[in-house]
Amino acid sequence: MKIINNPDKGEYAPYTSMYIDLLPDDGLVLKHLSENSRRVINFVQSISEYKLTYRYAENKWTIKEILVYIIYDERIYAYRALRYVRNYTTELPGIEQDDYALNSFSNERDMKSIIDEYKSVRDSTIAFFNGIDDKVLKRTGIADGNIMSVRAAAYQIAGHELHHINIIKEKYL
Repeated sequence: MKIINNPDKGEYAPYTSMYIDLLPDDGLVLKHLSENSRRVINFVQSISEYKLTYRYAENKWTIKEILVYIIYDERIYAYRALRYVRNYTTELPGIEQDDYALNSFSNERDMKSIIDEYKSVRDSTIAFFNGIDDKVLKRTGIADGNIMSVRAAAYQIAGHELHHINIIKEKYL
């Protein structure tokens, strides 16, 4: 798999360091995405249906909502990276994560459909980043008023997932 060096400060909004810093500084973000995909699938398949739709507090997402949100977030950041790779300079809007969760109807879905979508999106993300020319990995764009490079988007996707899986382990199980 392609080596994509960790992004430098200034290639991403400071708040995203909470995700990016969860990954080792080894350039193996695509390998991590691939390996973590298997871990996440095995992990969520071990969770009971009751726990998948459990809320640990009022207005908190269920595990199914978190999983579907991880998928949507990955799609959004891969799309942003695509725009930056192709040198589109129009600023992109932000997203309202709670609206995404509220309108996802995740709890009505069966886990097989969520896992199938997760696998498909992850495979697509890895293929996309593997196909990017190294010359454009530092190319940047603006979304929601924040700068992000192409390579920072890959790290954000991977770290964002780790962040939410850690929350599931700490708060739900």
